[in-house]
Amino acid sequence: EHTLRDNAEAWSRVPLHYRVLVDVSTRDTSTTVLGAPVTMPILVAPTAFHKLVCPDGELATARAASRAGTVMILSSLSNTRVEEVCAAAEHGPVWFQLYVYRDRGATAALVARAEAAGARALVLTVDAPLLGRRERDVRNRFHLPPGLSVENMTTEGHGDVDPQPAESGLAAYVAEKLDPSLGWKDVAWLRSITRLPVLVKGLVRPDDARRAIDHGASGVVVSNHGGRQLDGAPATASVLGAISDAVQGRIEVLVDGGVRRGTDVLRALALGARAVLMGRPILWGLAVAGEEGAFGVLETMREELDQAMALAGCAGVGDVTRELVTR
Repeated sequence: EHTLRDNAEAWSRVPLHYRVLVDVSTRDTSTTVLGAPVTMPILVAPTAFHKLVCPDGELATARAASRAGTVMILSSLSNTRVEEVCAAAEHGPVWFQLYVYRDRGATAALVARAEAAGARALVLTVDAPLLGRRERDVRNRFHLPPGLSVENMTTEGHGDVDPQPAESGLAAYVAEKLDPSLGWKDVAWLRSITRLPVLVKGLVRPDDARRAIDHGASGVVVSNHGGRQLDGAPATASVLGAISDAVQGRIEVLVDGGVRRGTDVLRALALGARAVLMGRPILWGLAVAGEEGAFGVLETMREELDQAMALAGCAGVGDVTRELVTR
């Protein structure tokens, strides 16, 4: 878990060269992502199995994100059908995170369902040809309790995770079900079967970001999967600036990994991100108080970002520039 720890610690190593004597009596945290207005540059990252921490699962998350006026990105590995989640998000858009299964027909059917349900974008995860060695999952023989499944894939026959695994049931599921041959050509394949914009999630290299542009991606998510895939991968804070420079504004750059404070969001914006994605803190909020807990996390982050912007001399998100983090 070296990368998991470094993700959070790396943000604190980015100093903020704040401006003074700037009128910040009124501030605005709103922005847009893929042209859609959001009240803050903080989105809900795709994380699996929300019913493990809250009985309402992804429905509670969708309602919290909608109330906060931001995007929820629904995981393929959700305990709730995409149709129900999109219906629950009355005021904020839902994006759909996609894993590509060996069963391409089932994958295409899932994409069609997400689009028909009202999802506004697809977020293709590309850093998981196999699951990383998650030793906690191995030790506790991770599995889903009775009554929970990969709900979006039950109709395709891919909904069950081994209830009595020898090691990690999720690792076994990924090894059996997901396509390890995924390549850049498949970005074009995905674009050919949907009208939705496609973002590529899981990049830590500038050259891969440029390849994403070449293959028609509408955006990239700088991400190392929360530090849970290749341990030793760089912290996302340490590579974000170089990737933003490589992209040169041609597509939108998002980032996740270790974002815990409003000052982390400020740093990410200064390094070129359009917005950040938050995963674990949303689950912590759900575990404590369901929808209200997740909403509270988002509102706390909004308040922290607002304060950080004021103290940095930024009245709006557009005022957050690279000069804040470079001399």
